[in-house]
Amino acid sequence: MNNSADVIKKVLLTEKGTRLAEEQHKYLFRVAKEANKMEIKKAVEELFNVRVMAVNTMRRKGKKKRARTASFGTTASWKRAVVTVHEEDKDKLSLI
Repeated sequence: MNNSADVIKKVLLTEKGTRLAEEQHKYLFRVAKEANKMEIKKAVEELFNVRVMAVNTMRRKGKKKRARTASFGTTASWKRAVVTVHEEDKDKLSLI
């Protein structure tokens, strides 16, 4: 992946993510499926100007959806990254 904006798709704002940000300085991002941890770390450091301590990733499977018929479809599967930021840099990401 060449561009940092291609790696980080969007910031996830959820109840769990808010709690993790306040208590443990961890932030949730939706990232490209093919991105690895080193690319995610580099992209977050470039985009937000913070020091990243750790990156954990997980693949999220798409959910089954049905629209009033017997046939099922699925939503797209995606990848989530939990990024731990250095404690001194937590104020830089507080606006997220």
